[in-house]
Amino acid sequence: MRVLVAPGRFAGSPVLAAGEVAAAYAEGWRRHAPDDVLDLAPMAGGGAGFVDVLHEALGGELLLVNVDGRPATLLDADGTVYVELAQVSDTISVAAGHLLGRALATGARRVVVAAGDTAWLDGGAGLLAALGATASGGSLTDGSAGLAGLEAVDLGPAREVVGGTELVLAADADAPLAGLFGAARTQGPGLGVPEAELPAVDLALQRLGEVTDRALATRPGAGAAGGVGFALLLLGAAYRPALELVCGALGLEARARAADLVVTGEASLDFSGRGGRLPAVVARAAATAARPCVVLAERVALGSRELRALGFEAAYAADTLADDPHRPEALADLAARVARTWSR
Repeated sequence: MRVLVAPGRFAGSPVLAAGEVAAAYAEGWRRHAPDDVLDLAPMAGGGAGFVDVLHEALGGELLLVNVDGRPATLLDADGTVYVELAQVSDTISVAAGHLLGRALATGARRVVVAAGDTAWLDGGAGLLAALGATASGGSLTDGSAGLAGLEAVDLGPAREVVGGTELVLAADADAPLAGLFGAARTQGPGLGVPEAELPAVDLALQRLGEVTDRALATRPGAGAAGGVGFALLLLGAAYRPALELVCGALGLEARARAADLVVTGEASLDFSGRGGRLPAVVARAAATAARPCVVLAERVALGSRELRALGFEAAYAADTLADDPHRPEALADLAARVARTWSR
């Protein structure tokens, strides 16, 4: 029997990279079915682990760069440089701009920017400023507060830095920049922004869109990473869902067709905005290949009807907690139990 193992990263303590989760599943599965052929395909969206997963899938060269005194890693693979913005964090997106600048400086013909697992809520203004954009009537480097009085933004210098490089925005969020489903409303609460302050932040982001490009501000992906997606769209980036991009790079559908069973997983399979998103994408690839898909998680909060709607044949929960230092062993034990049911 051939099994495709395609889980994502498990957040918590300790954090388990997608490759570690896949290895734990494989170790447990082999206890019961040592003769099964396991194809490990660690997955990631546009957040942490994006570069590592693509490096394992595509090869290429890892480039260590310094961003404001902090190390970050780029992946150069076949003329494309991949950037993971989750590697840098600050209260404004200036560091993200500096990281993008390092990627552009490589001379790559194409730069793919993963904008996930972080949100600056400045509409990407800091990123634009880091690449040379200037503003009148406000500030690009004072967070959302600096955007309220904007009168104009000169994007010319930043666009010159990009030049003829093809930019791709790889994001998990398809939200617009502002409005009811915009960056402030959907990401602000998770960042600890008080409810009473959200309208002001949203208005500031709306102002940035008004003085630059109202149409782009409504595009899917503009609200990614607190509006960094919008800044990238202003610089000419094309939007692609990050998980779809990773699936394509991994050749996931072809690998599913070559398997008899697809196994995926993430820490919590639930009703949250993100819980289940990565496994559901893997399940769609399995469905396209007409293969069954099961999900292994630490917490499963979905009923059978919801699981079937997402494309899962079954879901299994591990007897472990997110702060359990023995998480890999618990996941391996779970995989061994699931193998008893699914392996021939």
